[in-house]
Amino acid sequence: MNRNLFFSGLMALTLTGTTLLVADDKDKEVKIKTSAVCEMCKARIERNLAFEKGVKEANLDVDTKVVTIKYNAAKTDVSKLKANITKTGYDADEVTADPKGYAKLPSCCKKGVATHHD
Repeated sequence: MNRNLFFSGLMALTLTGTTLLVADDKDKEVKIKTSAVCEMCKARIERNLAFEKGVKEANLDVDTKVVTIKYNAAKTDVSKLKANITKTGYDADEVTADPKGYAKLPSCCKKGVATHHD
């Protein structure tokens, strides 16, 4: 009886471990440096990333200008996430902002702005 209980427990742990590995294989997190300068930038970037297929969560830290994105790697990848940010008008790591997206930004959200008045 104890032997059967031991093997049942071992099997349950094995199956759980396998399930976790599969989930970890799809769920990823990436940090991307942006050119965001204010809370309006934060809202714009997070909102646009929310519409990107596979994105589960996006959170921009305005002080560091880094957006942390949790996403499903089976549905999107880092290059698509960076493209989303650049089309919104912001730099994404080494990728510079799309000129059309940048032109649509309010003047307070453009590069080189020292302060922002909410």
